[in-house]
Amino acid sequence: MKNHTLLALLVCTALLGGCGTFVSSGRTGSAPMVQSIGSDDKVALLPVANFTDVPQAGLRVEALLEPALRKIGLRQLLVYPPTLNPETLFEPGERKAQLEAEKWARTQGVRYVVSAAVNEWRYKVGVDGEPAVGLMVQVKDLESGLVVYSSAGGRTGGSREALSAVGLQLTAELVSGIRVDTQKRP
Repeated sequence: MKNHTLLALLVCTALLGGCGTFVSSGRTGSAPMVQSIGSDDKVALLPVANFTDVPQAGLRVEALLEPALRKIGLRQLLVYPPTLNPETLFEPGERKAQLEAEKWARTQGVRYVVSAAVNEWRYKVGVDGEPAVGLMVQVKDLESGLVVYSSAGGRTGGSREALSAVGLQLTAELVSGIRVDTQKRP
């Protein structure tokens, strides 16, 4: 009897595990992160590029990305001014303001900038309507011009999961690879 219960539990776990998928690629091979970002280093969050057909998907990802970056220890995180965001409800467009946002970050004395792109933010068509999210996150050192961290991934959830919950899980997984040194520097 116990064997049947254990077998049923294993089968249920395997079936539920198949409801969500996550695929990710880590740091860039050409520019590995040699040192971690200091928690007191100034870091700027730039506009998230929206490559979907969903209006304001970039803004939705920004709303998830900012607290995720603060959670990993970035204490001096600046967010770009709203005037640099060309994505509005009535006139959605691609991010043409990335360079302007980097210029703004330089004027703020920022060492690192975090940029991101969303290429999928939707419920899949079909009976179950599973949520699907695809994101890319990268960190660039403004002093050297090198990308010091880059990660991309996609996640689908179960038919009863919210799109924002799947986006939150993926965002947390992608930023978890960013190394932040929480020790005080001299």
